[in-house]
Amino acid sequence: VISRQTHVTWSTYLALQQTEDPRFTELQQQQLNIHNTLRHVFLCLPGKLRFPFPTECSQELLNGALESGEVTIYPQGKEGRAVRVYCDMETDGGGWTVFQRRMNGKTDFYRTWSEYKAGFGNLSEEFWLGILLHNLTSIGPVSLRVDLESGNDTAYARYANFSVASEGRNYTLTVSGYTGTAGDSMKYHNGRPFSTRDKEPDPLGIHCAKAYVGGWWYKNCYKVNLNGLYGMNSNNQGIVWIDWKGKDVSIPFSEMKFRPSRFSPATHG
Repeated sequence: VISRQTHVTWSTYLALQQTEDPRFTELQQQQLNIHNTLRHVFLCLPGKLRFPFPTECSQELLNGALESGEVTIYPQGKEGRAVRVYCDMETDGGGWTVFQRRMNGKTDFYRTWSEYKAGFGNLSEEFWLGILLHNLTSIGPVSLRVDLESGNDTAYARYANFSVASEGRNYTLTVSGYTGTAGDSMKYHNGRPFSTRDKEPDPLGIHCAKAYVGGWWYKNCYKVNLNGLYGMNSNNQGIVWIDWKGKDVSIPFSEMKFRPSRFSPATHG
């Protein structure tokens, strides 16, 4: 039962979200609490879920969620905190947990270290998942998929091995085992720490995050810059995947996602 004090209309909910009002965070937590309660009730019914507390999107797919969208997961199991993520349940067999998306330029990606750690944006549009990226890619072998779109052109890159280290190791990237159509641009960034405008853990010359206006696993400086300036087709500051469109084309759409390596699209049903 929702009390008069906590009841909020949908229009008010959207307004709070757009203004980043603290009450929006409270509303999100209330939603998660309700979701948890309903899930516990459901577990008492015949035909229990295969994964009552899914830790990532492939488990929710195995629970029968076949449409892409926002899902509640439990990265640390039933005793941990519930969080909302976006699941791609359709691409290449589905079960992908999306951690980055660029699509319209509404979200600023030129952020501080603490902002990238916390995560930001809107799951239905542009966002960065944050520290969950380390938590979720460190629980077992994980593969990465990147989807890119520019006009009528599409490309993808898939990496058999993907992980992001802890903050103590500056979220260092591990990525290898490329297949796809976009070209193996991410190989250049393998083994690099994450950098933001206010923190460059291992500088190799210029401050790359400042020069190219983003947060990324820069080297000296990049072959991929998916968190660059949206729509910027000059100064090499745009959303770039060099082996696909070069440095002078800012890619209008990118989506980065991961899935357990053991997941088999052919047998998930």
